[in-house]
Amino acid sequence: MAKLVLIRHGQSEWNLSNQFTGWVDVDLSEKGTEEAKEAGRRIKKAGLEFDQAYTSVLTRAIKTLHYALEESDQLWIPETKTWRLNERHYGALQGQNKAEAAKKWGDEQVHIWRRSYDTLPPLLSADDEGSAAQDRRYANLDPRIIPGGENLKVTLERVIPFWEDHIAPDLLDGKNVIIAAHGNSLRALTKYIENISDEDIINLEMTTGEPVVYTFNDKLEVTDKVKLDK
Repeated sequence: MAKLVLIRHGQSEWNLSNQFTGWVDVDLSEKGTEEAKEAGRRIKKAGLEFDQAYTSVLTRAIKTLHYALEESDQLWIPETKTWRLNERHYGALQGQNKAEAAKKWGDEQVHIWRRSYDTLPPLLSADDEGSAAQDRRYANLDPRIIPGGENLKVTLERVIPFWEDHIAPDLLDGKNVIIAAHGNSLRALTKYIENISDEDIINLEMTTGEPVVYTFNDKLEVTDKVKLDK
């Protein structure tokens, strides 16, 4: 009965300032750091022990993982970082204040960009100074797969290969896994795990710093799901 714990990173500095973040590498806020540590304390209280950890290549998720593992006395476990668990890329919206964007394009349009399953945001060109193509952490990727913007559908398409190649095999081997990632990469993963429809996934929210625990049987079917409250 393998277990999988998902944690959306604690509040980031741009969550606090209400900016579109995406692949921009911002840090945790003071509140976000405490949320990550509290997640670790809840994990320890629940007696959860892990064999493998996964996270993105973005600081806010990496630090969340480390704080949670440190608080649960498991900082030593094997850890893998991958761009496939990055937040959804918000394209040319990245860095913009969400309220200001709503004034510019209208509440309805911004809501569609944020929550729609298959509508892309305005794209960022590869030669823009804010493009991930300019970031050394993606230097080993084929430039053709570095996004200029993503919706949840595209995010799901890049998350699932990592699930199939790494996470699912771990769970089938009976390993307990923890993933610290982002609201949309975890929404994509949740959609796949729970077979949530394109329409219903729009309403799913991932709370910052709240561990969600799945239990699987030997056929990788979910037998239990709980949120670790205080």
